Amino acid sequence: MLKGKQSWVFENRPVIAAAGVSGGPFEANGNLAEDFDVLHDDLWMGEDSYEKAHRVLLEEAGQTALNKANIQKEDVQFYIAGDLINQITPSSLSARTIQIPYFGIFGACSTSMEGLALASFIVNYRGADYVLTGASSHNAAVEKQFRYPTEYGGQKPPTAQWTVTGAGAALVTSKPSGQNLPFTTSATIGKVIDMGLTDPFNMGGAMAPAAADTITAHFKDMQLDPSHYDLIVTGDLGRIGQETAYELLTNNGLKIDRERFKDCGLMIYKDDQPVQSGGSGAGCSAAVLYGHLLNQLKQGTYRRILVVATGALLSPLTFQQSESIPCIAHAVSIEMT
Repeated sequence: MLKGKQSWVFENRPVIAAAGVSGGPFEANGNLAEDFDVLHDDLWMGEDSYEKAHRVLLEEAGQTALNKANIQKEDVQFYIAGDLINQITPSSLSARTIQIPYFGIFGACSTSMEGLALASFIVNYRGADYVLTGASSHNAAVEKQFRYPTEYGGQKPPTAQWTVTGAGAALVTSKPSGQNLPFTTSATIGKVIDMGLTDPFNMGGAMAPAAADTITAHFKDMQLDPSHYDLIVTGDLGRIGQETAYELLTNNGLKIDRERFKDCGLMIYKDDQPVQSGGSGAGCSAAVLYGHLLNQLKQGTYRRILVVATGALLSPLTFQQSESIPCIAHAVSIEMT
């Protein structure tokens, strides 16, 4: 049901029956390598282009989720997926392979929670028994589109972030096959926030106001205190964006325990990896949530978490036309029984 102005409450508790996560060689050397199901030792992944490799990541994550749940693709009613490449082509090509009725979505790096929110809504209201949802990104493919080809070797400023080569997918269902599975309880859909920033090498700073706006709206709509959650994690604000978002939330009167406020882009890589301000990309929050954080929930480290994926809705065209960067954030709350 709708609660407040922009939040849904999932009274029927849609269950995340299984999830799959795939990644590249840089992620294999990161902090969360053990939480990936598939890791590749090169960026090509047996394909002849980075964009085709991008597609492979999402196909692997989706098939892994189905295999873990012991569910055939013929039993899944809908597939919701998105990425950062022009016209979300890798996601659409993965849908061509998987052959499940398909919703292609674009929320930039917020796509993971946009997809999970929509999948949960559909399942909650009996629109489907099973919905597969996922998001992905590929460093070499995305950097080539939004900045410079990696072969160019252009130097990046400290505010820049490293696009994650990874994908995460989850099977959301109304028919759980067992106990002790995580389920979604609510979602808050964000507004587009544009503070006039134009620097494509400072995505964290651009997205921070959108993250703060959605988090504030979530607690207002749900009439909750931040202490309700064991963890509030943003998608990929990085060091610059996370500090900015925390300051904005504090100024809004939300007192969040600093130890409970984390960022997927800061969790996925090690301190000695050259990622400047942290990780980013549509696959960042998808991989961290569907791998590491779900494992932490199942192990009892957390009981309730709020995942806030952030996205910069720019394109090469808007950058070339000197447009500022519109940003958005979507939040989904997840609990264990």
